[in-house]
Amino acid sequence: MGPDTALYGSEIVRASGVEPGTIYPILQRRRGAGQVSDRWEDPEPAHTEGWPLRRYYRLSVEGRARAVHALQHGRDRSDLSQLLAPPRFPVTPSTEAGPA
Repeated sequence: MGPDTALYGSEIVRASGVEPGTIYPILQRRRGAGQVSDRWEDPEPAHTEGWPLRRYYRLSVEGRARAVHALQHGRDRSDLSQLLAPPRFPVTPSTEAGPA
């Protein structure tokens, strides 16, 4: 999984081990803060295959920097580290106040 990989919700739940009732509110808060982007998949394959549309999530550059910083400083004890490949370029976390 590379740094630009977009994952749909249930993939994130499986990879992280975090319950859906916890992960989805986190994703929505991070999306609102500009740290996660999202997009809906193309409806045609979903319709053809008979599954519901999936929403894909991807960390922004700031979101990746904050996540890596939090993991390096031990603030995130979940298995979310499995979802974070090292950044391809140096990223300095924002110093603004707020949730990490």
